[in-house]
Amino acid sequence: MTLVQCPYGPLRPEAYGPTHLRSTGGGRETDTASDADATSRSYRRRVTVIAIESLSKRYPRVTALDRLTVGVEPGVTGLVGANGAGKSTLIKILLGLAPATQGTASVLGMDVATQGGAIRERVGYMPEHDCLPPDVSATEFVVHMARMSGLPTTAARERTADTLRHVGLYEERYRPMGGYSTGMKQRVKLAQALVHDPRLVLLDEPTNGLDPVGRDEMLGLIRRVHTDFGISVLVTSHLLGELERTSDHIVVIDGGKLLRSSSTADFTQRTAVLAVEVTDTDAHPDGTAALREALRQAGCAPHEPGPAGALAPGAGHLVTLDLADESVYDTVRDTAAHLGLGLVRMEQRRHQISEVFTERSAGDVA
Repeated sequence: MTLVQCPYGPLRPEAYGPTHLRSTGGGRETDTASDADATSRSYRRRVTVIAIESLSKRYPRVTALDRLTVGVEPGVTGLVGANGAGKSTLIKILLGLAPATQGTASVLGMDVATQGGAIRERVGYMPEHDCLPPDVSATEFVVHMARMSGLPTTAARERTADTLRHVGLYEERYRPMGGYSTGMKQRVKLAQALVHDPRLVLLDEPTNGLDPVGRDEMLGLIRRVHTDFGISVLVTSHLLGELERTSDHIVVIDGGKLLRSSSTADFTQRTAVLAVEVTDTDAHPDGTAALREALRQAGCAPHEPGPAGALAPGAGHLVTLDLADESVYDTVRDTAAHLGLGLVRMEQRRHQISEVFTERSAGDVA
């Protein structure tokens, strides 16, 4: 049997007593000291999870991070950026596994430059790439990781069973991981990041290689990590839609620089644009064009279709127009009915995270 070394180093056994072991099976805590539990919850509420100030990481031919300054509060935070934007480099620095060229960063109030070991005691890490030994079962592997994290043997086995149940691998826990699907392997990596009951987990592209159903299931698990167990999450992805659905807060970086950091609600707030989709009919084979022309004659000034609109999925089948007041809804409804067109949907558009990159590109061109 081949076992791999814990990617973030062993933890001190004394860091875990009975009051720190929490069940992940049903979402209930098994702490025996209520005062310690209350103190832990209070600590999680008041501490800034991650604080980064003017952080840079330079290599001989590339700058991975460029004077990055951002703060991360408790909750689920999405770190967005294209491949090569500096996400994985930032995670390595936050874990104390790579030194920064300049600037400072702290995780759970601890300095990444001098307290890397202490940080890794309280943080779980799910790496992007496949690093699982094929001839070992999920139970053996996660128990091994729990033991390296400092848990006693009995506690490690109990925590492993609970954690594998939480990620949906309880029935398959004794099979060698070499026969696992990509989705199952991703769940094992999530389990080993959670097994030592961390205060924070760093998940590097957790949906990488998954099909749409597998992505949805993984995103649901990630959300539950915080909602059910109070563990803060920093999750990286280059798929913007995933993080819009999962995260409370979004941090966008590009080329190692911060583009924007704000709540997901701010990113996706409603615009003053109404989007309308209608059906085609025998009388109007192109219902979209017919509605656009009729609305123009009614004085509504719908937007002209063009390359910008084509960036949004399905934009070619939508009529968009400015929502000046509530009467626009009535005008659109009555116009569609007059033409005999079926009204599929009529809704206010929302901003999307992708607009941040579009604005950046437009500014570079300008």
